[in-house]
Amino acid sequence: MADLKFLEEITMAKGISGFEKEATRVMKKYLEDCTDEIVYDNIGSIIGIKKGTTDLKVAMTGHIDEIGFVVKEITDAGYIKVHPIGGWMGQNIPAHTCNITTRDGKEIVGVFGSIPPHGKGPEARDKVTAPGDSFLDIGVANKEEVTALGIRIGDPITPRSEFLPLANPKYLMAKAWDDRVGAAIATDVLRALKGVETSANIYACGTVQEEVGLRGAKTVGQMIQPDVAFAIDVCFSKDLPDGEKSDVKLGCGVTLGVLDGSVIAHTGLLKEMEKICEELNVSYALDVLPFGGTDSGELHKVGAGVVNMTLSIPSRYMHSHRTIIHEDDYDATVKVLAEFCKRLTPELLEEIKADKR
Repeated sequence: MADLKFLEEITMAKGISGFEKEATRVMKKYLEDCTDEIVYDNIGSIIGIKKGTTDLKVAMTGHIDEIGFVVKEITDAGYIKVHPIGGWMGQNIPAHTCNITTRDGKEIVGVFGSIPPHGKGPEARDKVTAPGDSFLDIGVANKEEVTALGIRIGDPITPRSEFLPLANPKYLMAKAWDDRVGAAIATDVLRALKGVETSANIYACGTVQEEVGLRGAKTVGQMIQPDVAFAIDVCFSKDLPDGEKSDVKLGCGVTLGVLDGSVIAHTGLLKEMEKICEELNVSYALDVLPFGGTDSGELHKVGAGVVNMTLSIPSRYMHSHRTIIHEDDYDATVKVLAEFCKRLTPELLEEIKADKR
C-alpha cells in the first residue's frame, strides 16, 4: 500500500519549475535508505542509484516540478501581477490562494483577485481572464508595503492546497500530483527493491523543469545514458460527466502509454510490460494521446536511442490547485515497475530490442 505520509510530504512541498529544491529534499529523504548513491545534475534533478550486477541501466523519471507563477510586476496599489510557469487554464485561477516565497525564504499568502460580476453584461461575466493577466492580492495598501515584505520580481508563487483522502479514501486529492506522483513511484520502486539483487543498475530520478520544456529529462538522460527508460507521469482520467470515455480512468490499474505528441512507445518494451501485467494479474489500460508529452520525449533520443515508454496515472483536474488520483493505480504501477527491474537481464533486453530488428 502507498505510504500516505510520504505522498503528503512530497505533494505539499513547494517546487514550481526552476525552484524544485524543497521537493527534491523530500524525495532524497525517502531515497537515502534504499540507494547506494544519490547524485544531482547541474539544474537540480535528483537521481537515486541502486547498483546492479551488470552494466545494464534502467532509468525511471518523474518530473518533480509543478506549475505555478513568478512575480512579474508590483503595482502602485500593491497588487502582484504574475507570469505563469506551465500550462495554466484561466478558469482554474480566480479565488485560489498561493504562497509567494521571498529570496530569504519568507512565505506570504495571496489570493487571486477578480472583478465582481455585478453590473457586467453576459459577455463580460463569461469572459475568462488569461493566466498572464491575473493578479494576486496579498492584503496591503500600496507598493511600499509589498517591497517592505521582501517581495521582488522573479519570486516563485506556489499553489496552496491540502492533501486529502476523499469519501472513498483510495481517492487522493492534492496539488502537484503532476508529477510528484511519478517521482514518488520511482522512489517507491527502489524502496520495494531494497535488499533485492538486480542485474540492472536502477535509477530513480526526480527531473526538473518538465513543465517548461522537458529540460531535466534531457540532462538526466545524458548523465545516465540508460538502456531502458520509463517516464512516469499523469494522464487524463476519461470518466468525467462530459468528454471522451475509455478504460483509462481512476482505478484502472497500470496505464501503458502507446503514444503521445512527443514519443511512440518502444513496441518491444510495451509488449513486455503487457506480459508482466498479465502474469501478475494486474489490470491495465492502453492510452493514446495525440498531443502533449512527457519526459519520454527527451529520454528516447539519448545517444543512439533508448528503449523507452511512458507509464501514466489517470488524474482528474490536472493543472489545478486540486487534482485527484487513485491509490490502486499507484500501487499497481509500483508493483509492475519493480517486477520489470527484477526481471531485466542482458538477454531479456536483447529480446526486447529484437522487436525493432
